[in-house]
Amino acid sequence: MAVPENNSPSPAGPQEQEQLPKRNIGAVPSRNPIPLSASQEAQVRDVFYARVRSRCTEEIKAFAECALGRTFTVSFACREPHRVMNSCMKLHATPEEQDAAREEWFAGRMERQKEKERKARRKIEQEKFLREWWGLPEKDKEEARREMEKLKRKERIGGFASAERVRIEEEGRR
Repeated sequence: MAVPENNSPSPAGPQEQEQLPKRNIGAVPSRNPIPLSASQEAQVRDVFYARVRSRCTEEIKAFAECALGRTFTVSFACREPHRVMNSCMKLHATPEEQDAAREEWFAGRMERQKEKERKARRKIEQEKFLREWWGLPEKDKEEARREMEKLKRKERIGGFASAERVRIEEEGRR
C-alpha cells in the first residue's frame, strides 16, 4: 500500500486529517505516574473538576441563569449557552490540567495528614472525657495503643502489593 505524499489529498479527506490528535510517541503520559488508590484518584479528579470549573465560571453562570426556572425546555432554550459552557470546559480539561491537579493534590498531602491527626486526637480526647463523665471503664490499653499507632501512620500512596507477587528478597533465595 502506497503512502500519499504530504501535499497530495488523502482518501479520508482534509476534515478527518485535521481532527486527528497529534501525539508525541516518546512522551510519558503523565509527569506523576505514581498509582493512587481509587479514593485518592477520586480526590484528584475532584481537584481537577474544580480547577476546570473555576476557569469557566462566567460560562457556567450564563447557562445557569438561562436554565433557571425551566425543566425539559432547557435543552432547547439554552442550547447556545450550553455549547459555550461545554466548549470552555473541553478547552480547559487537558492532560496538563490533570497533571496540575495531581500536583496540587500531592502538595496538600501534609496538610490533609495534619488535619486527619488533629481530628483523631480530638475524637480520642472527647471519648476519654465521656468515659470519665459517665463513669465507664477505661479503654483497653492495647486498643488505645493501636489507635495511637494507627494515627501516626502516613497516608499510603501506591496501593497494596499483590499477595502472589514475588518479593525481591524471596527471589534471591530461589
